[in-house]
This record gives sequence, structure tokens and C-alpha cells, in this order.
Amino acid sequence: MLPTWCTQTITRIRPGTKTLRGSNVPDWDNVDPLDIGGCSVQPASTSLSEDGRILGITDGWTAYLPSGADVRAGDRIRFDGNLYEINGEPRVWQSPTGHNNHTMLNLRRFAG
Repeated sequence: MLPTWCTQTITRIRPGTKTLRGSNVPDWDNVDPLDIGGCSVQPASTSLSEDGRILGITDGWTAYLPSGADVRAGDRIRFDGNLYEINGEPRVWQSPTGHNNHTMLNLRRFAG
């Protein structure tokens, strides 16, 4: 359980699947949303891309979710009106006492 001040809600968006050319691929037109409360979402990083081709900003956040939250790599997260990708695998943080385990997500969004 996260501390009582973790009061934010995120929406996990999981794609369905469809078959395309014989392979199962994500179907973002058929999604399964799930609200997850008791979270804390904090700023993590931001960067500016000026490589001559694209001017854009990568926006990063860290989300702390209750233990056992139904999230996995490949899901997207809607928070504060923006849509983020989960960057990497969700991480489970183990408390030494076993009472305060939680799941951590690295979130990323590119705008440009």
C-alpha cells in the first residue's frame, strides 16, 4: 500500500489484438481501459530534440501504483489529459517489511 497522500488516478489503456498478415498485432481501435486509483505521478525527465529533422520534446514521468495493479509493457497510460507509453517493464518494489510493496512505471510521451 502506498502512503495516504497517493490520491491520483490514472487510466490504463490496453489494446485488443487483431490478425494482420498472419501475425497478432495490437488493435488500438479496440481498447480495454481501467482506472487505477491510489497512485502518485511525479515528473521524471524532459528533453528537447533538435537534430535538424524534428523539433520535439520528450516528456517523462514516474508513476507509483498500488501493488498488484493490472499494468504491463505495451499498455498506455492516460494521466492529466495526456497519453503516455510505458517505457520498459513495470517494476515491483519490495518493502523490507512486505507491507508497502508497489509498482513503478516509467512513462514517456513525445510531442513534436
